[in-house]
This record gives sequence, C-alpha cells and structure tokens, in this order.
Amino acid sequence: MTVPVEKLTEALRVSLLANSRLREENRALADAAHEPIALVGMACRFPGGVRGPDDLWRLVADGVDGVGPFPTDRGWDLDSLLGPDGPGSGTSATAEGASATAEGGFLDEPGEFDAAFFHISPREALATDPQQRLLLEVSWEALERAGIDPGALAGSATGVFTGAYQSGYAELVARGGEQLRAHQITGGAGSVISGRVSYTLGLEGPAVSVDTACSSSLVAMHLAAQALRAGECTLALAGGVTVMASPGMFLGFTAQGGLAPDGRCKPFSDDADGTGWAEGVGVVVLERLSDARRHGHEVWAVLRSSAVNQD
Repeated sequence: MTVPVEKLTEALRVSLLANSRLREENRALADAAHEPIALVGMACRFPGGVRGPDDLWRLVADGVDGVGPFPTDRGWDLDSLLGPDGPGSGTSATAEGASATAEGGFLDEPGEFDAAFFHISPREALATDPQQRLLLEVSWEALERAGIDPGALAGSATGVFTGAYQSGYAELVARGGEQLRAHQITGGAGSVISGRVSYTLGLEGPAVSVDTACSSSLVAMHLAAQALRAGECTLALAGGVTVMASPGMFLGFTAQGGLAPDGRCKPFSDDADGTGWAEGVGVVVLERLSDARRHGHEVWAVLRSSAVNQD
C-alpha cells in the first residue's frame, strides 16, 4: 500500500513542529532550574532593639553589642541559674565553674502581639508559641516592605519556609490549666510555625517547617528557591525564628562545658572559648528574578546559589 506524498509531508511537518516545541520546553525548564532568585522584601526583629532592616544595619555599622543580661520577665529562676553564692555557683556556668554565663542575645518583650489584628482570640494567643506570633508579624511586615498587600495573597501559590527549633513554650502552656488545653497542640506544634502564616493569610503554596539546628534558615531558603524554580510556588516567604521560652539551652551546654563565659561567640578567633545563645526572627520575600522584574518589585539582592545541611 502506497502512502500519499501529501500525508507523508503532513506527518513530517507535525513531527518537526513537535520536536521544536519539545526543544523549547526543555530549554525553558533548564533555564528555570538555574534562574536566579530575587529578594524583594525583608523584615526582622533581633536583640539590641532591632525592629527592622534599618535598625539591623545601624547595629552592624555602629558596632552595637546586642548581648545582655538574662531576662527578668520570663519566670526564670535566676538565683539558680546565676548562683546565690557568687559567680560560678549557678547552673549556667562554665565547665570549670570559674564564672557564670549570665548573658545572651534576647528580644525585647517577645510576648507582645496584636492578636486582634490577626483575628486570634486572647486565649489562643496566650497558648501560641511566641515564635509563631513573631513570625506572623514579621512575615506581614516583609510583604509590606516588598510592596505587596498581604491581604491580597489569599488563594495564591505563595509558600512559607521557616527554620525553627522547639522553644520550650509548649511545656509552659501544658501547666496553664484547662483553659489553654484546646489550643495546646496548634500553639506548640513545630509544623504550625509555618502553617500559621499560611492559614492566616490564606496562602496555598507549600508550608514547610525546618529543623536542622543552626542551619535551619539556610535550608529554608534553599527549599524555597527550589520550590520557586520548580513552579511549586510563585512567591515565597523564607527565614527563621528563635525564642528561648526556657533556659534549657544554657543548662544543656553548661553540662557539656560548651558555653562562653561572657555569652559571646568568637568565630575564627584565637580567643574562642565557647558558644553563646541568642534570639531573633528574620523573613525574606523571594521570587524568581524574571517574575520580580515583570511585577515591578524592587530587587534588594539576588540569591544565585544555596545549600543544605549535613552534620
């Protein structure tokens, strides 16, 4: 049976068009897999009175020391921590007991929260980890700094990627009685740290909480960049939060002899003598560079590569 020349010609034309389309799609996928990620917004809270990026810049530029005494408003047993019989006699001390570690980087009034603004009842707010509350506020601020209306993102494919560690607040809530029990699970679950932002803003992209210890925020940004390039989300909030509701980290590292006597890390220095602990929250708004340009968002920085944790 002889196939008409016209049908052969048409089949060849369709095949060539399909090959051309596949080449274009492959090229687009390859470009997307390596596209730079733009940072279009940011917000933060850190020790030393830092309430935003401008404050953080001033702290760094002026050489301000954000480390200070243990907080007196968290119910910590400071007599036990610092020692009633002078430096070195408490439970937060160096291995040799030569001097007490009595300082760290602490946020100013981390319990402050405008619950009504986020339509959260006072009782639920009280049962909610301060890490969730701070992340919610700072995520809102980061979007506003990017020129994006947070309230307009409901239903969008916006992702939330958050590095966090258990603060110890859930243990305090568990002692709070029957009135807080209904909110204990959502208030203290690590997964809800990112989910709280997604739920409150109505976001429908990935909501991922990451705990890889000190690299958690690094990994969160890596996962956010991957998700943006893969098309899993069109916008991403990425960062991390730490609030120490209990002095557990100081007690644990005291037992290991790992705390710096003055509460300050000294990386890459011959004077390095242990670790110091601090709190804070930082969130950046990430977008594919091509999308940022198309939407007219100001690009503050470009993330050209990222990394994951491996201990």
